Amino acid sequence: MKRFLRENSLSIVLFGLFLIFLVGLSITGYLRQNEELDMHMQPLITYLDYIVSSNFLEAVFENWESEFLQMGALVVLTIWLVQKGSADSKKLRGANKVDTSSRYSIIKASNWGKRRKAMKEVLYANSLSIALFGLFFGSIIVHAFSGAAAANEEAILHHQPQVSVLQYAASVQFWFESFQNWQSEFLAVGLLMVLSIYLRQRRSPESKMIGEPNAKTGS
Repeated sequence: MKRFLRENSLSIVLFGLFLIFLVGLSITGYLRQNEELDMHMQPLITYLDYIVSSNFLEAVFENWESEFLQMGALVVLTIWLVQKGSADSKKLRGANKVDTSSRYSIIKASNWGKRRKAMKEVLYANSLSIALFGLFFGSIIVHAFSGAAAANEEAILHHQPQVSVLQYAASVQFWFESFQNWQSEFLAVGLLMVLSIYLRQRRSPESKMIGEPNAKTGS
């Protein structure tokens, strides 16, 4: 058990912090929701009702979509684009270890067995970006459905007409919620790229070595 905890300590701590902040979001969101219901002289809801409500789901997934988008974009963009001096960029010249070619070709495969192996290798070779963008699209779909439900609940309180999921997904509100998160994520990634050129963090694999020159690209 000690060995398992040590070898997986980074992911354990990160997911632990995620759960702590998710619980914090749920508690503060629950209190805020009841404050709003009280202002409209509506019956208050329980905590369990809130964590399965559209308001909570919308708050969670509108943030998740931006996180998965920026991580997926970073994975894909660093295939072709480079940043001189950045620890997270591939080398400007010469071969990189990640630039390996496939052992199989779907086009040149002479039989179904080789074609299947080629398809499996293509999927595995791109599995990280597929997973991240899959999580992004899943999150944005849940954001649209839960956002529409939350908007309709608000519309009922104010005696306004309700909207469909497609109408909400095409609304200014939906894209305002998305853009306000997306812009901050890409700002953070861009700053990490640029700051890693000039700044260091001793012992961190996300940083270049202390004595490395600023112009050196890659960790």
